[in-house]
Order: sequence, then structure tokens, then C-alpha cells
Amino acid sequence: MSAPFRQGLPRVLVDTSAYFAFINAREANHQPAQAIARRLATLRSQLYTTNFVVAETHALLLTRLGRAVALRFIEEIDASTTLTIRIDEADEQRAREIIRSYPDKSFSLVDATSFAVMERLRIGAAFTFDRNFAQYGLLVVSPQSGT
Repeated sequence: MSAPFRQGLPRVLVDTSAYFAFINAREANHQPAQAIARRLATLRSQLYTTNFVVAETHALLLTRLGRAVALRFIEEIDASTTLTIRIDEADEQRAREIIRSYPDKSFSLVDATSFAVMERLRIGAAFTFDRNFAQYGLLVVSPQSGT
């Protein structure tokens, strides 16, 4: 489920696909990622991510864009106001339940732990270009403005 921005979107989980699109100017979703990031800043949304997403993003950046970009990502996350939520045992167990409950979907463990964290912390939306979030029934922010 994709939705335009509206007032009252204060808590948003940022996924690997959003980070990669935002950082990589050659990525097809680079411009939409830039627009979404600007809008989230304007709305003063509190951004969340997980330590699993940080690790996955670092690995992706390392292999696709090199060590310097991957290191800069970690340094910028550490210096940002984004809250990095550590995946705990209950989140992992919930993620495994989610994966087992959707045999027709190919949710990764990282995605499923993000779903679990969003449920646990009642985070209302995801900044992602990964269709699995919408398939799971989560609100996905888009660059269009709305009411």
C-alpha cells in the first residue's frame, strides 16, 4: 500500500532500498528518494532503522559502490538523528513467524525483522522501494504530496 505524504506521518522506518536509492545517483529511484527525504525532513518525521538494515545497507554499498561510500554511510548514520533499533530475540522470533505465515511471499529475514519492529514500536510507515513492505500490508511513503 503506497500513500502520499500527509500531516501526521511522524514515525517512519527507513529500509535498505531507500538508503541505496538516496545514496546512489545512478539508481532508478534516486530522484524519488531525494524527494521523499526532503519531505520527511520538512514534516520533521522521526526516522528509525534497524541494526540489520544498517548491516545490509553497508554490505550492499561495499560491494556496489566501494569501501569509502560504505564507511561514509555508517559515519552518517552514527551522526544522524535516525534511531537505530537493535533487533532482539523476540523480533527475530516474530520475523520467523512472519516468514512461515506467508509461504507465497519471499520476505527476507531483514525485511521480516523490520516488519516486527514496526509492529512492536507502532511505526506507521516505511520509506522503502521494496514491494514486500506493501505486500505485508504496511504503509509505504511516496514522493507525491497529499493531504
